[in-house]
Amino acid sequence: MFGRKKTATAPKIVDQEITAHALAKAVADGDFVNFRLLFQSFSPARVSSSERFEDAKYAYLLPDDDLESKPEFREALRMVREEATWRHIQNELDANRPAQLPAELVLLLADNAVRLGKYTIAAQAYELLRMRRRMQDEFFAQADTALDNGNARRAVHGYLVATGLEYNYAAFPEPLPLVPDWQTKALILHGEYPRTPDDCIPLQQPEQFLRTALTYLLLDGRAAARIEGRPVSVRLSFLAELVKQRDPAWRDFVHRYREACDQMREFEARIQHAMAERGGGRVSLAREIEEMLGEDPHKIPATLLGRTIEGGEWWQYLKELAYTHPASALFVSRQVIGETEIIVPRYRGDSPVPSAVGLLPAAAANV
Repeated sequence: MFGRKKTATAPKIVDQEITAHALAKAVADGDFVNFRLLFQSFSPARVSSSERFEDAKYAYLLPDDDLESKPEFREALRMVREEATWRHIQNELDANRPAQLPAELVLLLADNAVRLGKYTIAAQAYELLRMRRRMQDEFFAQADTALDNGNARRAVHGYLVATGLEYNYAAFPEPLPLVPDWQTKALILHGEYPRTPDDCIPLQQPEQFLRTALTYLLLDGRAAARIEGRPVSVRLSFLAELVKQRDPAWRDFVHRYREACDQMREFEARIQHAMAERGGGRVSLAREIEEMLGEDPHKIPATLLGRTIEGGEWWQYLKELAYTHPASALFVSRQVIGETEIIVPRYRGDSPVPSAVGLLPAAAANV
């Protein structure tokens, strides 16, 4: 009995120039995910894989004309083509085991990731090279020098890079870069209802507020401690620049914040009038205030956020606000109006902070 004739399959041929360009693109883009993918067992760069660069699904791995014209790509391609590096790449793609990534390319990829603001990717790459902490120390040192020279913009950038390289060794199932979680941080910040002005973060003394604000926005108490000994004027300029670099859309929030302040003054005036006009028990007064204001108090958090959350509680508004504008959580507080709890704008009138961060045109009385 004769078996079926087998169809001959031509051996796969990988265009080495395509592989080189794909690797250079990943390095220039600071893309650690795609860089590692090119060394995986299923990579189209491997002869042993059935995947091919010619398939449309892998088009994203290849550079376009615009990228190929950039110096970052040309430098990456030059390094990929270096004899020792290319030999290492070919050996790893031919081997039937997990690849050992070329260190020179991983380092350049990490540097490009920093340049592009991809700090978590840079952290992973530096961690693989066992030099993440050393790079953190270097960025901190450069930032401190910039601060010594009065360059707040460069100093803040350096601190953001250094703290952006932080790692969470408690992450499961393996350590991972520390990712900002403003929603959770803001809830922790406002976890306790303020009973006195000292409990209210926006009303803290300037020294204490600066400590709280820098720790919160840098996501690292140790980083904030490095600035602790600086003059107040230096910390103020640092905070103002930090707010802007954390939130490029900060001016949008400033506009809404001022509008919410006007609403808050109006509501407080109406409440004071109701209290003066109407005696009686506290419960009945609270109910009367709530009936008088109706849904009005909810306009305040909606104004701060820029939209209404249907049936939204104070903490929902706070989470959304902190996610959109991280520093906003430092200038609001929880407030019970009648029997309703909301978040409202607060700031200390005799503090230089609100004006320094551009929140208000000038210092004003406590709100």
